[in-house]
Amino acid sequence: MTGQARNEAAIRAPSALLALTELPRALAEFGALGLAAPILATAPRGDGHPVMVLPGFVTSDRSTTVLRRFLAGLGYDPHEWGLGRNLGPRAIGSEGEKLIDRLGQIHAATGRKVSLVGWSLGGVMARQLSRRSPEAVRQVITLGSPFTGTPRATNVWRAYEMLTGQKIDDPEVRDQLRESAVPPPVPSTAIYSREDGVVAWQNCVEPSGPETDNIEVHGSHCGLGVNPSVLYAVADRLAQGEGAWQPFERTGLKALVYPFAGHA
Repeated sequence: MTGQARNEAAIRAPSALLALTELPRALAEFGALGLAAPILATAPRGDGHPVMVLPGFVTSDRSTTVLRRFLAGLGYDPHEWGLGRNLGPRAIGSEGEKLIDRLGQIHAATGRKVSLVGWSLGGVMARQLSRRSPEAVRQVITLGSPFTGTPRATNVWRAYEMLTGQKIDDPEVRDQLRESAVPPPVPSTAIYSREDGVVAWQNCVEPSGPETDNIEVHGSHCGLGVNPSVLYAVADRLAQGEGAWQPFERTGLKALVYPFAGHA
């Protein structure tokens, strides 16, 4: 067993306690939106560029409604992914062709590069999509997306196999996972929580690179799309000028809200 394999084997799925408390914690994060409204109102404004938001495993565009409305309020042009429930290849096609087409439609209609914000499995897809169509992608932001390590370090891998029809040990899947662990060809930021009850947070962290960054937040996996600190961080990242990307600045109050700087 190689050193990398040993490291992957040492990373386990989140505890049963974290998994069982996912729903109440997510509801609490949603409830905190009202209290956080004054702070969210100070988020940097957008430049109108298109943003496609990809939902997590088994969820649909309804799950990203809060995030998309928030981005629209900041002046962005948010788009649904429009492919129904995220059931892996059953939703995007065996080669991701439906998702590639969707990105192409938005890029052609707006004439601008598209930022991709992907939640969980949606983030894994966003990273791969940026490799297939780098000319159409401005940047990638992932929310609790396990794009590296073993897929067994989640509490949903059996459900994934059953609902998608894709086995995580298939050679094709393993090749995709190896590719996914490499930083995308565009600026990429991974937002994650060590209290994630669905996926191992260690597998949601970007490796060090000139255009990669990680932002740690406190919260659940299922609440990432409504977590006030996540919304602010996404707004901050999207406000980076095209071709002028910089790592997340952690000064003042941000240093308290976002405790981890750099790479794990």
